[in-house]
Amino acid sequence: MSARDFPDGFLWGAATAAHQVEGQNVNSDWWAFEHAAFTAARESSGDGIDHRRRFREDFDLLASLGHNAHRLSVEWARIEPAPGEFSQIELAHYRQVLLALRERGLTSFVTLHHFTLPRWFADRGGWTAPDALDVFARYCAVVMRALGDVADMVCTVNEPQMVALHGYLEGYHPPGVTNPTLWKRVGRTLLEAHHRAVAEVHAASDAPAGLVVQLPLLAPARDDAVTRAFCDEMTAEIVDLYLDGLRPGDGGDWLGVQYYRKNWVDPALPTYFAPPPPGTPVTQMGWAVHPEGLAAMLRRASATGLPLYVTENGIATADDEERVDYLESHLGAVAKVIGEGLDVRGYLHWSAFDNFEWSEGYRPLFGLIAVDRAHGFTRTPKPSAHAFARVARTGRLAALRDTDEETTA
Repeated sequence: MSARDFPDGFLWGAATAAHQVEGQNVNSDWWAFEHAAFTAARESSGDGIDHRRRFREDFDLLASLGHNAHRLSVEWARIEPAPGEFSQIELAHYRQVLLALRERGLTSFVTLHHFTLPRWFADRGGWTAPDALDVFARYCAVVMRALGDVADMVCTVNEPQMVALHGYLEGYHPPGVTNPTLWKRVGRTLLEAHHRAVAEVHAASDAPAGLVVQLPLLAPARDDAVTRAFCDEMTAEIVDLYLDGLRPGDGGDWLGVQYYRKNWVDPALPTYFAPPPPGTPVTQMGWAVHPEGLAAMLRRASATGLPLYVTENGIATADDEERVDYLESHLGAVAKVIGEGLDVRGYLHWSAFDNFEWSEGYRPLFGLIAVDRAHGFTRTPKPSAHAFARVARTGRLAALRDTDEETTA
C-alpha cells in the first residue's frame, strides 16, 4: 500500500445543522421566514429529514461509512423558547445526541449558533438589539454548563460573514434586510459574539472552542483599478475582518474553514457579486467549482496560527459522479497544503445527508446519503459515500476510486 496522504489521527466526517435536519423548528426565525407572505424561501423545512427521531440510526450509518467525527448544531430556539426560559427536556435531548456520538466513537463538533434564532430574539432586533451579545452569552453559558462535559469540540458561530451578508445586504435570509450599513455592523457584532462564546465555553468546560468561517476566494469581475480596489475592500470585509479579528485569549483554540466557491466581485451590481464567467463549471447552486481556492484559503487561515479543520466543503449536484470528482479535487487541495506543512487536522463534508438548504429548500443535493422524504425518509448511501469511506479508512486519496482495495485502516 502506498503512503498516506493524510496523517494518523486525522478526523473524517460530515456535517449537519439542526434546522436543516430535525424538522418542525416552529419557534425559530427561519420557520417564520419560510412561511411569510413575501419571502425568498422556496418552501418550508417541514419535517426536515426526521433526524430528531432517527439520530441513533443515522450515527450508526455514518460510523459504518468510516466516519470518526461529526458536526452538528444545538437549536437555540428549542433550548430557550422564551427569554431566560430554558428547556431541560431539550438540553437532555441534546445530551443524548452527544452521548450517542461518543458511544459510536465519533468526535463531536457542536455548533452553538448555526443561522437560526429564537423568534422572540429576532422580533426584538436579533443581532442589532443593544443587549444581543449579553443574551447570546447567557444562552452559551447555559448550554455549556449542561453539555460541556459531553462536547468534544465547540463551534461558536457558524459563518458570521454569511449571516450578515445574506440577511442584511442581500435580503436572502432572515431578517430579509438590504442595508449596507447594517451588514457591516452585524458582522462585527457576530465576531464579538464569537469572543463572548469562547469565554463561556472555557468557563464551563475543557472543550476547545473555535469560530467556523466561510472563506470564498474573491476575484475582481473586471481588470480595472476600481474593480480591483473594491475586491480588496470586500476581501477585507468578508475574510480579513474575521481572521485578523481573532484576539489572543478569547479568539479560540482552533479555526474551522468552510469553502465552496470562487466569487467575482463587481461594484456595479447591487449585491456586489457577478455570476461566474461563461464556461465556468458550476453546481446546482450556481457556485463556481474552483478547488484551488480551498488550498488558497487554508493558507490564508493558517496565518492565524490556530490548528485548522475543514468544517464544511461540498457540492450540490444530482450527479454523484460529479461529487466524487469534487471530493477528489478538493481533498487533493487539503492533502497539498498538509504536505506544505499546514496544521490541518480534519475534514467534515457538507453534508452528511440531502437536507433542507435554507432559502433554496430541498432542491440542492449536497448529501453523501440520499433521503427519500416521500417514502418514510429512507436513507440510501450514494457511491460517493462509499468512496469517501475508503479515503477515511486508509488516509489515501487514491482509495477514492480504488473499489477493489481492502479498505481497512
